[in-house]
Amino acid sequence: MNNRHYNIYFHTHTVSGIVISVILFVIFFAGSFSFFRDEIINWERSESTAITREIQLDYNDALQHLDKKYVLHGRNITISKPSIENRVAVYMEGTKDTLAPKKQQAGEFFYLDNKNYKSYTYEESYSLGELLYRLHFLAQIPYPTGYYLAGFTALFFLFAIVTGVLLHWNKIVSNFYIFRPKEKLKTLWTDAHTALGMIGLPFQFVYAVTGAFFMIKLLIVAPAVAALYNGDQDKLYKELEYTDADYKFENKKLANPFNIDELVAKTKKNWKDFEITRVFIQNYGDANMHVLVEGELLSNKKFTGIGKVVYRIADGKEIAKKDPIAQTNYLDVVKNVLYRIHFGDYGGYALKIVSFLLGIITCFVIISGVMIWLVARQKNNMPEKKRRFNNAVVRIYLAICLSMYPITALAFIGSKIFYPLSQSNLYALYFGGWLLLAIFFIIKKNDAFTNKFCLVSGSILGFLIPITNGIVSGNWFWTSFIENKFQIFFIDVFWIFLAAITLYTAYHLKPKKAVS
Repeated sequence: MNNRHYNIYFHTHTVSGIVISVILFVIFFAGSFSFFRDEIINWERSESTAITREIQLDYNDALQHLDKKYVLHGRNITISKPSIENRVAVYMEGTKDTLAPKKQQAGEFFYLDNKNYKSYTYEESYSLGELLYRLHFLAQIPYPTGYYLAGFTALFFLFAIVTGVLLHWNKIVSNFYIFRPKEKLKTLWTDAHTALGMIGLPFQFVYAVTGAFFMIKLLIVAPAVAALYNGDQDKLYKELEYTDADYKFENKKLANPFNIDELVAKTKKNWKDFEITRVFIQNYGDANMHVLVEGELLSNKKFTGIGKVVYRIADGKEIAKKDPIAQTNYLDVVKNVLYRIHFGDYGGYALKIVSFLLGIITCFVIISGVMIWLVARQKNNMPEKKRRFNNAVVRIYLAICLSMYPITALAFIGSKIFYPLSQSNLYALYFGGWLLLAIFFIIKKNDAFTNKFCLVSGSILGFLIPITNGIVSGNWFWTSFIENKFQIFFIDVFWIFLAAITLYTAYHLKPKKAVS
C-alpha cells in the first residue's frame, strides 16, 4: 500500500472513530445488556414465564374481559408479544361505528397480563430492560433526532471498520498474534485494539450494517417513495407487507358466534413447530369481521419462516394463506434475516452470552482506540495547551463511558427495591446518577482513578444485585433454580460472574506510564 492511500485510510479511520466514540460506546454497552432484555424485565417483576415467542393467552376470555371495559364492536384489534414475558401488547383502533360515543372512537394501547387480564399503560409497564434496550438506539432523545443520530453513528462505524481493515490488511494475520504488554503504552493500546478488533470484526460489521439500516432506512427509501410511488408512503408499506389488507365495515351485527382460540389452534395445526406471534382482528363483532392469525416456525427448523391465515368469520372460510415453508420470498428474507441477526434471538442463551461478550469487547476496542489517539498526541514537541486539551477530551470521554457500569448495576438494585419504579423515577435514577458520576470523575482529573473506581464500585454493586433480589422478593438464586424460574436465576448468576470478572480485572490493573 502506498503512503498516500495509507494516510487516507488512517485519517478516515481516526476521525470517524473519534467523532462517534462516546455515542458508539453507549450504544454497544446498552446494546450488550439488551440481549437480556426479556430476562431483565422478568427479573425486575419477580416473574418467570415460558421461554417461547408464542402468545400465551386465552383469547376468548381476554376479549370478553376487554369488551366489558372498552366495548370492542367495530374496532380493529392487534394482539402481539414484543418480548418473552407474561404480558401481551394490545392495540385497539377506535370503532368504525360513527354513531358510537366519542370514547369508543378513540384508540387504545396497553399491555395485558395473560393471567389476570390486568392492563398496564406503556409508562406503567416501563422497566429497566426497556430503558437499556431503547438507550442502545438513543430513543430517549426526541424522535427522530435520536434514531438518526444512532443510525449515522452506525454508518460512521462502518467506515471505521472498513478503513481499519484496509490499514492492517498487509499484516492482518501477523498483527493478530502480537501482544506486547511490557512495551510502551502506545504499543500496548495498539496491540489490544488490533487483536480485539479482529476478534469482534464479523460481529461489529453485522451490527454496523443492521444498525444503520434500522435507524435511517426512512431516509434511504424517501427518494423511492417520491419517485416510484408519487409520495404515497402507504402504497410502499403495503407492497413491503408492513400493512394488512383492509376489509370494509358493514355496520351490521355478526349473526353467528365465533371462537378465536379455535382459529389459533387450527392455524397451528397447519405446520409443525409453528408459533403464533400475532392475532389481528378486523371489524370486531361486525358481519364483515376477519381474523388474521400470524406466526413463524421455530428458528432451529427454519431461520425465517413467516406464515399466516386470514379467516372470514361470517362463514368460517380461509380467504388467504401463506405457507411459511413453501412461500418464503426474497422480501421475507431481507426483512426478517436482518432482524434475526441483529437481535440474536435464534441461538438461545449461548448466542446471547457470546453476543454480550463481543459487545463488551467492542466497548474495549472503542476505548483503546481513543487511548491510542491520546498517547500519540502526548509528545514533548506538542504545545502544552494542546496536550492539556487532549487530556481533557479523553477525561470527559472516559468519565461518561466508564461510569455506565456502576450506574447500570445501581439501577438494577433501585428498580428491585422500589418496584414498580415509574418511568420518570427510573430516568432520574439512571440518567441523574450517570450525570453526577461523570461530573465527579471529570472534576477528579484522574483517569486511573476513574477506571478503577468504576470497576470496583460496579463489581460491589453487582454482587449486591442477587442479594437485594433475595431479600426483597425471596427469590435467592438457588431457590429460583430449584423452582425452575430460570430467567430470574440467570440474571442473578450473570451478575455474580460479571462482578467477579471486573473485580479481578480491577485488582490486577497496574498503571503504566506513557513513554514519549
